[in-house]
Amino acid sequence: MAESTGVDRGIQSLLAARKSLKSSLEKSKAIGLALGKTGPRFDEIEQRLPSLEAAVRPIRADRDALGDVGGNINRAVGPAAAVLKVFDAVHGLEKSLLSDPRSDLSGYLAVLKRLEEALKFLGENCGLAIQWLEDIVEYLGDHKVADEKYLLNLKKSLRGLREFHNDVEGGGEKERSQLRLDGGLRDAALDKLESEFRRLLKDNSVPLPMASPSSLGDQACIAPSQLPVTVIHKLQAILGRLRANNRLDKCISIYVEVRSSNVRASLQALDLDYLDISVSEFNDVQSIEGYIAQWGNHLEFAVKHLFEAEFKLCNDVFERLGLNVWMDCFSKIAAQAGMLAFLQFGKTVTDSKKDPIKLLKLLDIFTSLNKLRADFNRLFGGAACIEIQNFTRDLIKRIIDGAAEIFWELLVQVEIQKQTPPPNDGGVPRLVSFVTDYCNKLIGEKYKSTLTQVLLIHKSWRSERFQDNQLMVEVLRIIKAIEQNLDVWMKAYPDQTLAHFFGMNNHWHLYKNLKGTKIGDHLGDSWLKEHEQYKEYYATIFLRDSWGKLPSHLSREGLILFSGGHATARDLVKKRLKAFNDAFDEMYKKQVTWVLPEKDLRDRVCQQIVQAIVPVYRSYMQNYGPLVEKDASSSKYVRYTVVALEKILSSLYMPKPMRYGSFKGTPPSEKHKNDVDLRRTTSAVV
Repeated sequence: MAESTGVDRGIQSLLAARKSLKSSLEKSKAIGLALGKTGPRFDEIEQRLPSLEAAVRPIRADRDALGDVGGNINRAVGPAAAVLKVFDAVHGLEKSLLSDPRSDLSGYLAVLKRLEEALKFLGENCGLAIQWLEDIVEYLGDHKVADEKYLLNLKKSLRGLREFHNDVEGGGEKERSQLRLDGGLRDAALDKLESEFRRLLKDNSVPLPMASPSSLGDQACIAPSQLPVTVIHKLQAILGRLRANNRLDKCISIYVEVRSSNVRASLQALDLDYLDISVSEFNDVQSIEGYIAQWGNHLEFAVKHLFEAEFKLCNDVFERLGLNVWMDCFSKIAAQAGMLAFLQFGKTVTDSKKDPIKLLKLLDIFTSLNKLRADFNRLFGGAACIEIQNFTRDLIKRIIDGAAEIFWELLVQVEIQKQTPPPNDGGVPRLVSFVTDYCNKLIGEKYKSTLTQVLLIHKSWRSERFQDNQLMVEVLRIIKAIEQNLDVWMKAYPDQTLAHFFGMNNHWHLYKNLKGTKIGDHLGDSWLKEHEQYKEYYATIFLRDSWGKLPSHLSREGLILFSGGHATARDLVKKRLKAFNDAFDEMYKKQVTWVLPEKDLRDRVCQQIVQAIVPVYRSYMQNYGPLVEKDASSSKYVRYTVVALEKILSSLYMPKPMRYGSFKGTPPSEKHKNDVDLRRTTSAVV
């Protein structure tokens, strides 16, 4: 029994040990599971330790530093918060500023001004806010009030802000700073204002209506074509904002472009292509004479109507910006719209070959410029128009020098013509007719005062005096040189009859074309009477020595007292008619090419010839014609009827159609390069 009891006890002990082991195993498992869960928690705690340490660090910091940190942070965050608030406000303006300013320009400008003020605030305070933040970060680091890693991140962010701020403000580039601050909103708004400025100008700039180009000279000066006042006010408001944002130059460029284009459109109706003619495109002034007359009218129209209007409009639009601004603007419009082209045409005329007609055209150009002198001084007198001023001064100098040079060489050129032979037709040399007419023009109402003024200026430039009557004295010298030429030319004719015909022709021309003129008045009645007498003298000799000899061939001698019969009388009549016919035909053949250009002289001379011949011929034929008219060969002796003879004689000396030519100068080998080229204005002395 005792042994059985011991076994039971051992079993129970084993069971108890097993149970204990099992319990321990389960506890071990539970602890293992618990340890497995505790590992990640330790890792999490380990990760949170630095932040916990950073959170606890201020508690470990110096008490005074902890006490001061709050105020310092508030002072740093305040400006930064204000900057951020304004920055948010800037973006709140975006919708308004990206809209079309046309509908509400004043409202748009007000919003833009708010943007400018905001950007100005940001520009002035961003640097200050960054400085405050940098100071507080430095304070936190120095006093170990904040975690170093956290401070490093803050310093990195502030360093980026500082670099940004220094970059955009470096070199004073304020605009680039504001561009970065507003994301380009301000520039976009300014672009819209520039577009609106252009639109307002273009929509209200209309080419100036005008009368027909042919009547420009008679057209009264009209009121300038101003823009509506409301439009001008809008333009001024836009200019104010653009100027405040350094966009004035672009704005002026737009204004000049639109308004100069408008002036050019106004001038298109005038057909100003001739302004582009170069010196090489014409041979002489006469080929563009008509254009020079147009030029004066067109220039006056452009100055008094178009540029005057632009001058006043520039003042109205830009007056708030100062004189220099609007005068500079006007000068650019004038240059681009064609003012320089007008002046260049005048210069082209001065560059053409010297020619007496050129003198008159230069005086025409001078008259046009002188007429506009006050307008030029007022419109183009400012410093901004220096190019137009210089061009005008140079043109006037060229005109005065060129005109004076041609005038003072006229006498020399007339004297040179002595070397040329007289005309074969005994007519008035082109030199004589041209110079008498030309001199009358020079001292006529149209040119005398202008030429006197030009010569006076030219003399003053050389510190020489110009006498009041010097112009007339020089013109009279030219006329008297023509007289001397006539004497030389008359002596050059080998045929004295032609020489007398020439003398009659030219002395009458001088008398008729100078009588009643200012030149004739200065030459005096005795001078004129002398030429009239010369004309009568040479006419008498000419008729006596030529046509006056023909009636002698129709002598009645031997016919009245002849008693030898009809046959003998008929033969004598035939002989005398043949002699008359031969002499008439020879005379006619000789003189058929001669001319009397003055109709009154021609009619008178022809009438005298008819009176000297026709009555004698008529009487002769009435008395003795029947003796030969029945003869089979009568046509050999009766060549002309009385009517035919009178008609032939009455049609003598008719001028040929005037041919365009010149009067000759010295031979090329003798001609000085500075001589006036007279060959383009007078017909040949041949």
